[in-house]
Amino acid sequence: MKAKEYNIIVEKHADGLYRFILSNIRDEDKAQDIVQDSFERLWINHEEISFEKGKSFLFKIAYNRMIDIIRKDKRLLGSSEIVEHEKDGYIDNRLELKEVLDVALNKLSKIQKSVVVLRDYEGYAYEEIAEITGLNESQVKVYIFRARQYLKKYIGQLDLVI
Repeated sequence: MKAKEYNIIVEKHADGLYRFILSNIRDEDKAQDIVQDSFERLWINHEEISFEKGKSFLFKIAYNRMIDIIRKDKRLLGSSEIVEHEKDGYIDNRLELKEVLDVALNKLSKIQKSVVVLRDYEGYAYEEIAEITGLNESQVKVYIFRARQYLKKYIGQLDLVI
């Protein structure tokens, strides 16, 4: 990949990568660091990576870095402090729809949340998600199906939420 192609990847995918990471870890500083690290690794390896594979490589690096940070934070904080204090299935009627969706997404496992965000928010194909996450395509489909089933059950009927 040439420097010009690298710059195209930065322009096209920086915002989407940041949104993906931020939606999973909810810490702007950490999200910015992960995005910066990902672009740095892409540049370090730019000679070995083709332009067509740049987006997948970038998201895979960011995803792996995000998982590393989540694991590190869990070890430092202890799992008891990370647990949410909400009752399962409870939805505050004052929440807006986006907030309800965010609460529901945060109840998913990290892998389920990641694949749903990549598929439904970012519009990636199953093959691309498999490449980013290191899963096979059928595993991605199963995680997405189960996550959607959970979200449907959690949120209930849309008219009750609004």
